[in-house]
Amino acid sequence: MATQTDARELHAVPSEEDQAGQAYFDRIIAEDSRIEPSDWMPEAYRKTLVRQISQHAHSEIIGMQPEANFITRAPSLKRKAILMAKVQDEAGHGLYLYSAAETLGTPREELFDQLLTGRAKYSSIFNYPALTWADMGAIGWLVDGAAIVNQVPLCRASYGPYGRAMVRICKEESFHQRQGFEILLELANGTPAQKQMAQDAINRFYAPALMMFGPNDDASPNSQQSMRWNIKRFSNDELRQRFVGMIQEQVKVLGLTLPDDKIRFNEETGQWEHGELDWNEFYEVLKGRGPCNAQRMERRREAHENGAWVREAASAYAAKQAQKAQVA
Repeated sequence: MATQTDARELHAVPSEEDQAGQAYFDRIIAEDSRIEPSDWMPEAYRKTLVRQISQHAHSEIIGMQPEANFITRAPSLKRKAILMAKVQDEAGHGLYLYSAAETLGTPREELFDQLLTGRAKYSSIFNYPALTWADMGAIGWLVDGAAIVNQVPLCRASYGPYGRAMVRICKEESFHQRQGFEILLELANGTPAQKQMAQDAINRFYAPALMMFGPNDDASPNSQQSMRWNIKRFSNDELRQRFVGMIQEQVKVLGLTLPDDKIRFNEETGQWEHGELDWNEFYEVLKGRGPCNAQRMERRREAHENGAWVREAASAYAAKQAQKAQVA
């Protein structure tokens, strides 16, 4: 008679279907090709994708808040129109990403619930306050700039729906970064008070923007596995170094400075170096104890509740259309 342990061991043996699926998956990854929703994939790969894509989607949606708050305070009609378009873009990015996550078998309602109950995270940068109009420039230049450096390699992600969604998102993010840079450039060439406002915004968003890439490589085991699966292409530190090298040249055009006198290019290692970041602050924000965590989540829950009737109406309409199609 088989023991309970024997039964567990027998149960753990992969089926022929799983073995064939694993072999196909490994070949696709080795060929640097793409996995599609109908393909076999390891459960760990699926879970990693759902976590990463949904966190990205949540970040796009939460990230609308600090900018939407400035739509009514934009200094001109032109600025108001541009900012409105940008906020609409972010909503669209969230839609693309939630749709990509759904192809992995997790319903959108479940993804929403994970965010609203605090079981899912979003980018730490969106828990910092936007205090002045210059912050719209710093968010565009630094935050969207960091997003571009991080996300362009994701256009080649091994999961098809994710990579294809990222192509359009990155094109739109490039406009967002230029918009932010242009805001800072105009302020930097304005009055002394305006120039100081721009500098202050950069001072406050610089470090949080660098933290957007995630912990240092030695503290980020998930990153290494994602790279082996070709979801990510570069490590957190590699992407952060690229970003630092990019903005330290761009800030010269602004006539402003980065609040980091340790930035330098190491000729021996061929890498950019920057000052130490406050990782205690990073983890505190992730744990929900950042400057605006409670406020941002309260607004998200309120918006979700207020939009319940829209979701119900859309579901009823979809069901009615499906019924008509079935009858026809």
